[in-house]
Amino acid sequence: MAETMAADPGGSIAAPPRPGYKRSMDEKKILRLGELLRARHWNLATAESCTGGLIGHLVTSVSGASDWYPGGVVAYANEIKERLLGVPGEVLATQGAVSRGTVRAMAAGVRAAFGAQVGVSVSGVAGPTGGTPDKPVGTVWIGWSWPGGERQELFSFSGDRGAVKAASAAAALSGVLSLLEEAAEAAAPAEGT
Repeated sequence: MAETMAADPGGSIAAPPRPGYKRSMDEKKILRLGELLRARHWNLATAESCTGGLIGHLVTSVSGASDWYPGGVVAYANEIKERLLGVPGEVLATQGAVSRGTVRAMAAGVRAAFGAQVGVSVSGVAGPTGGTPDKPVGTVWIGWSWPGGERQELFSFSGDRGAVKAASAAAALSGVLSLLEEAAEAAAPAEGT
């Protein structure tokens, strides 16, 4: 489970202090994310539940995002997750909205809906209500989908509703940045060859 993240008074959003994730999702890092997407001729689409459009807000806070961000879906209701993103009703009925299966389908569904190469999805319990013993407030699943790969990860954030949303958005974008940096490194020719 991830560590707690909180909004930084300077305007950036602190990301989880974990290997593979960046310390903050500030404007420079979003610009870097855009550079990496443009270099591969890829774009990013977002499927958001508990973040309520915050990821889309963050990526569109930088000039030029329209080059690599065609849009996203705020799928707060399960009906929207099913109808617009193709989340199977059986997954929602058996695993729930806050689950690996749901964010997996959301990320793949938003990629298909927007013709995007990278999809990121978030579904969680932002609080202060809605938590259960199995899925307490702060439980967040994030999913990433890209050509030839996918990943889902469970996080546990603390803080108020705003802190959980900010932490979720930062972790989602940090994960996109990490996968793009890994892909760029893998594609780069080895030194001395």
